[in-house]
Amino acid sequence: MRLLHTMLRVGNLQRSIDFYTQVLGMKLLRTSENTEYKYSLAFVGYEGNPAQAEIELTYNWGTDSYELGTAYGHIALGVPDAYAACDKIRAAGGNVTREAGPVKGGSTVIAFVTDPDGYKIELIQRAFDAAPGGGSDALRTG
Repeated sequence: MRLLHTMLRVGNLQRSIDFYTQVLGMKLLRTSENTEYKYSLAFVGYEGNPAQAEIELTYNWGTDSYELGTAYGHIALGVPDAYAACDKIRAAGGNVTREAGPVKGGSTVIAFVTDPDGYKIELIQRAFDAAPGGGSDALRTG
């Protein structure tokens, strides 16, 4: 078994596609529409590694916002430099909600950003190899 995707309901599909592709450097992998049940799907992710999970963005026609509730936590992305990733995300118009720095009570460097619908995304600083699919090129430094 392996994790295939996680689904997020979004209020504006194009705005969400733009965030995940332009701000976080993911690729739009595929889209579909279901006219009978009135929803559209867009799958985004870091292509080049078929073993990586994707994010399914689901837009239910006519619904422009959702209550996120208290159950959802966050999605985590590994980045080689959380400080530089925050700078790049901010420069691309993203919302950094916790600046990069060590996690409370530990030494792992993390940061948090939110997407246009308010979903939290944790950035965890960790080393990557140079193999394709080893992380987000858009959030790499150098």
